[in-house]
Amino acid sequence: MIVNAFYENVARHRMEQRELAPGEQQESVVLEFRPEPQQDMLVACLWSISKGGEGEADLYSFAAITDEPPAEVSAAGHDRCIVPVKPEHVEAWLNPDAKNLAALDAILDDRNQPYYEHRLAA
Repeated sequence: MIVNAFYENVARHRMEQRELAPGEQQESVVLEFRPEPQQDMLVACLWSISKGGEGEADLYSFAAITDEPPAEVSAAGHDRCIVPVKPEHVEAWLNPDAKNLAALDAILDDRNQPYYEHRLAA
C-alpha cells in the first residue's frame, strides 16, 4: 500500500501525556501522522481470502503490518506504527519465497525510519 500519512485513534489524555482526572471519561481523538520530510511510504501489508460456505460470500481481509512505534509516535499516545518497506525490497515482499520466511523478516527489519509529525485530524 502506498501512503503519505496514516491515522490512529488515541486517548486524549495519552496524547496530552497525563493521567485521567478524577471523574474524567476517556475521550478518543484521531491523529494524523505524516513523515518528515513528506514522502510516499510503501507499507508492508498482508491479505487473505476466507472462502464462504455454501451461499455465503468470500471474506477478503487486508491489514497493514505494524510494530513498536518510534519515540515520537509513542509520545503522541499511540502504541503501534506502520512498517514502511524500502523500494528495493518491494519485489521480494510481493513475491515471497514460501521456504524462506526469514527473508521476509529481514525485509521488515531493514525498513525506512522516517520521523512522524502529528496533528489532530479534522
